[in-house]
Amino acid sequence: MSALTSHTLSCGMPVVIEPIAGVRSAAVSWLVPAGVGTDPANRVGLGTLLSELLLRGAGDRSSRAFADEMDRLGVARGVDVTPRFMRLSATMIGERLPEALAVIADMVRRPRLEADAVEPARALALQALAGLKDNPQERAAILLAQRHNHPPLNRPTLGTAEGLTAATRQDLAAHWASRALPGGCILGIAGAVEPARTVEHLERLLGGWAGTPTPLTLGPSPTRGTRFHEPDASNQVQIFAAWDAPAERDPDSVLERLAVAVLSGGSASRLFTEVREKRALCYAVSASYATDREYGRTTAYVGTTPERARESLDVLMREMRRINGPESGGGGVSDEELQRAKIGARTGLVFSGESTQARASALAGDVHRLGRARTLAEAAAQIESVTLEQLNAYLARRPWTEPTVVTLGPAGAV
Repeated sequence: MSALTSHTLSCGMPVVIEPIAGVRSAAVSWLVPAGVGTDPANRVGLGTLLSELLLRGAGDRSSRAFADEMDRLGVARGVDVTPRFMRLSATMIGERLPEALAVIADMVRRPRLEADAVEPARALALQALAGLKDNPQERAAILLAQRHNHPPLNRPTLGTAEGLTAATRQDLAAHWASRALPGGCILGIAGAVEPARTVEHLERLLGGWAGTPTPLTLGPSPTRGTRFHEPDASNQVQIFAAWDAPAERDPDSVLERLAVAVLSGGSASRLFTEVREKRALCYAVSASYATDREYGRTTAYVGTTPERARESLDVLMREMRRINGPESGGGGVSDEELQRAKIGARTGLVFSGESTQARASALAGDVHRLGRARTLAEAAAQIESVTLEQLNAYLARRPWTEPTVVTLGPAGAV
C-alpha cells in the first residue's frame, strides 16, 4: 500500500488520496457540510430531500442523462445525509475516475434540483418517515439522539413531517448554495488512482469555486442524563442508553474503543454473556462507540420483552459500570478480553482495507475528526500498543456520568 498524500486545493478544499496496490477500483467520498444539522429550524428535512435530488441531474445533464452517464462509466453511486454532512459516494474502475469526478463535481457545484423532481422526492421522504411506525428500534434510536446529542446534531436524518412538507424548490436551492462551498468540504479518494494527475484534474474542474459556509454552533442538551419512556403498543421493549465518551482527538479514544469491544465484541463479550446467555433476558444486546471532532458517545442497546425489561436494564447498567474496575464492583479487563478485542479491531481494519469505498470514507472522516488522515498501519499500531495496564488505568479513572436512557414499549414495562 502506498503512502497517503494530502493536498489543499486552490479553492480551499482538503483532498486526501491513498493509492492502493493490487486493486482496479477507485472510490470517492465527498463530504459537503449540508447535513440536517445545518437545516433551518423550520425546514428540518432539506438535507433529506437534497440527498435524493442530487442524483436527479447535474450540470447540463437531465436526470435521465445523468443516470445514463453514470451507468456508462460503471459508477456505483449514492448520497446519504448525516447530522453534519451530505456524503456523496462513488466507486468505479480506476481508469474511469477522471470522467466520474467531472460528473460528481457537477453534482456538488451545479445540481439541477428541478422543480418537477421535488414532489417525488418529498413523497419518498414522507413515506420513509411514516415507515418508522413499523420499526420501533429505529424510533427509539432517534429518540435517544434527540435527547442526548448536542443540538442541532440531534435532529433526525429523515427530517420532520413539518419541515419536509414546507420545503420549496427555492429553499432547497438557496440552502445548497449556502452550504456546498469548498471551505467546508472534504474529499477522500482511494484505490487505483494517480495522486498528482488527480489533483491537477481537480484543480481544473473546481477553478473559480470559492467560499466557506457558516460553521455550526453546538448547544447544550437539556435532556442529556435523563430518562424517558415512549409508550408503544407492542410486545417488545426497546432500551437505549448513551454516555459521553472521548472525542476522536482524545488519546483516550483508542482505550474507549477497546473497552466497548470487550463489552460487545461477539458471543464471548460481557453484555452477550451476562445479559443474554446467562439470564436469557433479551433477544438482542450490544454496545457501540462513535466519535466526532468535539465529542464522543458510547451507546448500549437491549431489545427484550415487557416482563424482562426492568431486569434487562438493571443488568445492562451494572455491566456497563462494572468494567470500570474494583471500585465499581468489577475486576477490570482481563488479558484474554483485551487480546480478543484487539483481534476484532484488527480484523475490522483488514476488512476496511479491502474496500476502496471504506478507505475513501475513512480518509475523509479522519480529516474531519482529527484534522489529518491515518494509514491502516498507523491505526493498527495504535491499537496494538495498548497494554492491559493502560486500559485498566483508564477504566479506573473513566468518568461515570448519568446516562441518557430512552425506552419504548408498553407503559409500565420499565
